[in-house]
Amino acid sequence: MTIEEAIRTAIEYETKVRNCYRDAIAATEGSAGHGFFRLMADEEQEHIDFLVARLKEWKETGAVCGAVMRSAVPDRDAIARGIATMKNGLASDASGAELDSLRKAGEVEEATSAFYEKVVAELPEEYRPMFARFLEIERGHLALVVAQIDELTGTGYWFDTQEFNLEG
Repeated sequence: MTIEEAIRTAIEYETKVRNCYRDAIAATEGSAGHGFFRLMADEEQEHIDFLVARLKEWKETGAVCGAVMRSAVPDRDAIARGIATMKNGLASDASGAELDSLRKAGEVEEATSAFYEKVVAELPEEYRPMFARFLEIERGHLALVVAQIDELTGTGYWFDTQEFNLEG
């Protein structure tokens, strides 16, 4: 895989993820999860814009600068602290549309993460940091989605941590 192929394919994946969140925005108007889907759609659009700029840069100069993608989504520990404060309200207000949208988002975030894992493993070392950062961000997105699904479905887990134990 060339750097140009990797960037073009990344744009396709990011567009699918963004569109999934945009569909969720439309399906959850007025619900507790609506703001989450808007935040995620905006974040994915920033990813697309960043990648389009890198593709343009590649075409014009034959190089990709060391620009690093930033994320509005904080690290995993900060996410856990923030979501813990809102999880009760989200669970009680959740609609079937929110859960369906979260499940779809989980599928596309998983596929996107798998793509970035492959790219990081296959590209020359000089291009890996940019895609490794995208992998880190998308894994964070997936963790958010999974945490919300777990809370809404009452699995007893929150960020892969069991909230209660019937055995003691």
